Amino acid sequence: MVIYNLAQVAKHKTRSSCWLIIRDKVYDVTDFLFEHPGGPQVILEFAGRDATAAYVPIHPADALEKNIAPRNHLGDLDETSVLDLQRARQNKTKTRDDIRVGEARKNRPPLSRIFNIQDMEETAKKLLPYKAFAYYESAADDSIGMYHFQRGFLVSEAIEAHAENARTFSRFFFHPRVMRVVSGCDTSSTILGYRTSIPVYISGSALARLGHPLGEVNLTRGAYKSGIVQMVSSNSSLSYGHIAAARGSPDQPIFFQLYKYRNDAAFVKRIQEVEALGYNAIFLTVDAIVEPNREMDIRAPRYIEDFENQGIRRHPDLEDEEKLDVLSATINHITVKDTEITWERTIPWIRSITKLPIVVKGIQCIADAVLAVEAGCEGIVLSNHGGRQLEYSLPPLEVLYKLRQEHPEVFRKTEVYMDGGVRRGTDVLKALCLGAKAVGLGRAFLYAQSAYGEAGVVHLVQILQREIKFGMESLGVSSIDQLSPEMVERVDWHAIPSKL
Repeated sequence: MVIYNLAQVAKHKTRSSCWLIIRDKVYDVTDFLFEHPGGPQVILEFAGRDATAAYVPIHPADALEKNIAPRNHLGDLDETSVLDLQRARQNKTKTRDDIRVGEARKNRPPLSRIFNIQDMEETAKKLLPYKAFAYYESAADDSIGMYHFQRGFLVSEAIEAHAENARTFSRFFFHPRVMRVVSGCDTSSTILGYRTSIPVYISGSALARLGHPLGEVNLTRGAYKSGIVQMVSSNSSLSYGHIAAARGSPDQPIFFQLYKYRNDAAFVKRIQEVEALGYNAIFLTVDAIVEPNREMDIRAPRYIEDFENQGIRRHPDLEDEEKLDVLSATINHITVKDTEITWERTIPWIRSITKLPIVVKGIQCIADAVLAVEAGCEGIVLSNHGGRQLEYSLPPLEVLYKLRQEHPEVFRKTEVYMDGGVRRGTDVLKALCLGAKAVGLGRAFLYAQSAYGEAGVVHLVQILQREIKFGMESLGVSSIDQLSPEMVERVDWHAIPSKL
């Protein structure tokens, strides 16, 4: 094995020759720059330097072996360089954001004081480093620029774009039935034949370790203890094998969320890998084949710089360079994802390489829901990617309502799920009344595990189960299959605050 020192590595810091140090080992990542899901600029920021602190929290342990050719695993750092890096890490000064997060964690309320999803999210937002918060909370286009630091806290000046997903639920009202037997109310249901304690699943969300060192493991263990199903993101910060091994039992169901990439061989290999690991279904995400304009992610470094420097621009002469950085940041994995997927070709091809059920995630109109049924998909997820993709795509609950009105036969032919905007157990029930088999929550579970780990995930399920049970009893039903479209009504009016 070849030995390198810091000075040798530092010479390779360009697009034509880019080396990184990760865990005291040296890698040539030049060939991978434009295949990186986060875009080349993220890597180039650390070119010729130690990237361990930035890399480890958000990448699976096997990512380097899977993505960097063996010939580009160059060697080890010499002992002197290793000691120099250790000293640098030990002497690193805490940033103002580090201090803010540390103080927030000291003052974190006990879990017993978290009564609903909003409590959980607001607590987590105070505890998260700003970069993690920006990634979790960002949405497309006009959700941007609405968060800043004020007296050491993140505050919001406006409502995020993805909040429209939640606001849609306020347009649907209940028609409760009374004088019904509701004793022994049962909140359980099934998803693709797998039992779940409530009709809710953990939707696949990337990079859980941004919020907590155990990341996706918290979600897996919490799902097992609370009896719900987890969908694992293909962009998880832990390996798929690590997550599968964290299951409480080999029988615990886990689903895999997957993007179709241009490289067919790599796609097949990934499906074969998760099949061998015991994953139970493929959720093919089709609503994010090109990269969105998530300006909150792009602005995050500028907010942090302003916060750390207390508003003083240290390098006012770098405006042109920053413009280039913004453009680079939007190049993401556009070069990696397959932009030529079709109903006629892609679904049959995937069916030919796996026996797992195929669920299409990201249906945003009635016509595509019908096509998914015609393609023989075992399920569909009505979703606009949590408001993170195309601004003004219709909220999933509205699509669900239109689907029930125009093509009720779809619900008999395939399982219909939805995600986006669920804040209460009553929101879950509205979706189920309209025909959804279950609903997914992504950000809420990310925030729960960020703030309280595995216990936060379990607590969040308990909150939802209590709210769902109360709602069912109040509607006059004792089992999920008794919910029906007649129990909800869509209204086009909004309450006007009294002037008295």
